[in-house]
Amino acid sequence: MPRLIDLTLPVEPHFRWRPERKLRGDFAKGDRFQVTWLGLPVHGFTHIDAPRHIDASGATTDDIALERTTGPAAIVDLAGIAPNTEIGAEMLEVAGGHVERGEIVLLRTAWDRQRSHHTPEFWTESPWMGRDACAWLLDRATRAVGFDFPQDYPIRGLLGGETAAIEDFVTHDLLLRRGVVLIEYLCNMAEIARPRVQLYALPLKLPQADGAPARVIAVED
Repeated sequence: MPRLIDLTLPVEPHFRWRPERKLRGDFAKGDRFQVTWLGLPVHGFTHIDAPRHIDASGATTDDIALERTTGPAAIVDLAGIAPNTEIGAEMLEVAGGHVERGEIVLLRTAWDRQRSHHTPEFWTESPWMGRDACAWLLDRATRAVGFDFPQDYPIRGLLGGETAAIEDFVTHDLLLRRGVVLIEYLCNMAEIARPRVQLYALPLKLPQADGAPARVIAVED
């Protein structure tokens, strides 16, 4: 039997995204049906980014075919990386020699085992992507990249209201701007035992959006 590994963060109270959840239908109030209402940002929790997120003329979620975010995916194992470490092209070259041109790449740091995403430290002490690492992925015509860590250095400053040049959000500026779909805030990557899996990253069907929450599953045959 294939082994299914859920790489998706639960949608629950969180200090960054503050999802709104309430009952619009409640048995305790005599309603015939329980009906949960949910409100959340499309860039919170596990989600995909469409190019429109960074480019006013970029593709929206409508333009991303499911083939872009499903299929064979190579695991680039960076587990055990130290906090506050830049991930460079040389690291990817060593760990990603099996990456094939045009496929999905999942960068596994297992950062969620070092820090909880419910703590500021998850965001302020994480590894981050260097510009040359993004160029390495772009050179291989990677169609989508998944991350289990806050991948751009300026993300750590957002907690304190800091701003940064858009060029410093290197995965967005170099990859997303060129059509490489970003699959952000994955978890449980340490559970994957093989160097390659079948990936299913299925975003909600939100027309004309700049991103969408996604359920992301890795399948080991």
